[in-house]
Formats: sequence, C-alpha cells, structure tokens
Amino acid sequence: MALAPVTPSLSRAELRGVLEGGADGSELVGIEVETAALDPETGAAVPYAGPRGVRALLEHLVAERPGAVPQYDGTALVGVQLPEGGTVSLEHGGAVEYSSPPCSGVAELAALTDRELRGLAATAQRFGFALVPGAQYPFTAPEEVQWVPHSRTPLMRRHFERLGRPGAGGVQVMSLALSTQVSLDFTSPADLTQKVRVLAAASTPAAALFVNAPLEGGRPCGQLSRRMDYLSRCDPARTSVVPMMLREDVDVEMFIDWALNLPMIHRAAPDGGRCAAPRVPFGTLLKQGFEDGSRPRLADWRAHLSQIFSDVRLRETLELRAVDGPPFGALGAVPAFWTGLSYHPPSRAAAWELLRGVSPDAHRAALRDISCRGLAADFAGRPVREVAAELLWLSEAGLRARIAAGAEPPETVDFLIPLHEVAESGVTFAQRTLDLLHADPATFPARHIAERRIP
Repeated sequence: MALAPVTPSLSRAELRGVLEGGADGSELVGIEVETAALDPETGAAVPYAGPRGVRALLEHLVAERPGAVPQYDGTALVGVQLPEGGTVSLEHGGAVEYSSPPCSGVAELAALTDRELRGLAATAQRFGFALVPGAQYPFTAPEEVQWVPHSRTPLMRRHFERLGRPGAGGVQVMSLALSTQVSLDFTSPADLTQKVRVLAAASTPAAALFVNAPLEGGRPCGQLSRRMDYLSRCDPARTSVVPMMLREDVDVEMFIDWALNLPMIHRAAPDGGRCAAPRVPFGTLLKQGFEDGSRPRLADWRAHLSQIFSDVRLRETLELRAVDGPPFGALGAVPAFWTGLSYHPPSRAAAWELLRGVSPDAHRAALRDISCRGLAADFAGRPVREVAAELLWLSEAGLRARIAAGAEPPETVDFLIPLHEVAESGVTFAQRTLDLLHADPATFPARHIAERRIP
C-alpha cells in the first residue's frame, strides 16, 4: 500500500460543499417511486433478461423516446435518462424506479409523476407485465428473487452478510423492498437544522400511516410492514433513525463527522462498474487512500453518502425514506405530507414541539412496534395513531398556507385524503390488502394486481 499522505485528499470545505443545499432559497420537491414488475395473473417477479424482461422495457424507452440516454453498469443496461428530465432505473431485485426532476410544488410533481408512470405502465403492458407500486414484492419469496446484473449487487450482499446478525435483513431490503421517497430542499444552515431534526423525529410516527407490506411469498408474514422489519435488521449503523439528527443543535458538521466514521461499501471501478472499498472509515481513506494508491475525490464522497440508508438522508437535498410506498392512487400523499410539514415554518415548529425529546431508543422500539401493529402501536408512551394524526393536520395546515401564498393550487390538499381516511378509520393500506386476500385467496394475486397496478 502507498505511504499515507500527510493531508486528506479532500478538504473540510470540499466535503461541506456537497451538502450546502439550495443557495437561491428555492424549495423544490422531487420523488422516487419504486414499482414491482409482476406477471398480472400470478404475481411472479419479471426477470431482467429476455423478450419480456425489464431490460426490454428500458431498450424500448431508448429506441422510442428521442433524446433518451441509456445508462450502463459495465455492459448491463440498468437505466435510462429521460429527455424531459428524470430517470427510469432498475433496482437490485428488478424493481422499476421512476425518479423525477425537481418540481416547484406538489401538484406539479404529482401531475408529472402520474403522466410518466402511466406511460411506463403502458410500455410494460406491451411486454406482458404490470407495474405495481407499494412497499415490497408481494408474491416473491427471498429465494425466488430475479437479480439484476448490477456490479454493486454482490458487493452489497457481501457487506450485509459480513455484518452477521445486524445485517440479517439487508439482502431482503435490496431485493424485495419497495419505497416512495421524497426529496426536499434546505436553504441555509439554520434551515437545515430545523428541517433535519423535525423530519427525523416525524419519520417514525409518520411511518404508521403508510404501512403497506403485509405479504411475503404471497402469504401473510405476520406483520403490517415486512419492509420496516427488514430495515430494522439491516446495518443499524447507517439505517433507520440517526441519533445525531434528533439533536436540538444538529448541523452539517455533525453529519460530516458521523459520515466520516462509516466505512465505504463500494467505489467506481475502471470498467464502469463498482468494486469493493476497503473496510475502513471514509475518514481513514481520505488520509491513507485506496489500496491502489489513489485517494478519494468528490465523486467518492458523493457515492459514500449514497451508501447511507437512514430515514432522512442528507446530500444536496433531504431525502425522506422512512415510509412504506403506498398504492398508486395514494402516491401524491407522500410528497404532500412531507412538503406541508417541512416547507411551512409554523407547522415545522409545532411538529418539533410535539416530538422533541424522544430518545433514539424510543424511536427504534416504536418502529419495531409499528412494523407489527401499524396505527395500534405506541410511540414514546402515546398511541402512535394520535401522534400521526396531529402531524397530518400540521401538514395540511402547511399545504393550506402554501395555497394561500400562491405556491400550490387549491386541490393540493386533496392528496392528503387517503391519509386522513387511514388515520380516522384505523384501517391501513396493509390491512386492506389482507382483507382482499381473506375474501378469496384463490383469485387474490390477480385481484390484488388489478387493484394496485398503475393503469
């Protein structure tokens, strides 16, 4: 190995520069929606290769959309950059993900996402499969996963396996879990502090409104969110609630220190794929370099930040990752909920007063309870249903303030209707799935897909 350099390859200012957020003061919103690619009759997962595989869908996009740019991992086609902005990409287990460009508001984002997803679903139908949003592949057992040939897949699997029991759910998260994630902006160090702490604190009770993964291999798994259960057993050092983010004075410097102490999992390889990184903290790599004598650059720092899977992920934006993906008809509820709570200072402040002081251990205990019981769970001594309902009303107040300011059209609050129905009835998306299953198990796969697929 090369001699350790005297100074780090990246300065503190360079590390911080990747995390500075929107300097122009804008507050945009983006979304990532992961969908299961399923046989519409049996629910079987669609493979990568073949004339009716998910690769064929990507090839069609490249051929039929002028200006679409294919994205490769080595020689494997794994994504498409869309000419209008946004991307379509494949997850480890074959999920088809749509990632939007940033939009000015929830209504604009919802309209764009609806249009793009319907177009993708129409293309998928040409190849004989359905795209179904949600929180987990419902009819696929872990041993039946149809792996996509990502070069990082074996590296990630090896990482989780080396962790032993703390990484026990990692491979299942990679292969079976689905999510709907939202990206929000921060505009200053003070704004970052206020948003990070309240979003981290709200992620746990908010998750109870969205539980939507009660099945595995087509059968009830005994939980309302198998995804949340797997996440709770998936490298706890970099997943779930980050204790530092719950602090009153959390700032970017604390986050950098925390991230520097985490090992990098994989890095760019000369062939365009990924290769394993040394199993040492990223801060050590800055000083000692990689095994080939090179030292980390900004692309490595950005890649390292992408290998953090916490409920709130900090990069150039704040990514909200805690909640299960809802059914297609409720997808707009995810950006609506987080935008109303985050982009309205009075709602944000009230939410922090509601949630401040809850310990990381209490959050973790609540998450385990929520994965099993959903809205019937407890959160730091209170019924989580009560806390989630309060957050929902604060979010609606935030959206109404944006409407009054001309930032959203009046119908934006309607995106929260599915969550109000859940909060008021206590019947979650997961329970609706179980009710449909129990009504007629023999025909359930086709009926479930017909109800939940993107039309």
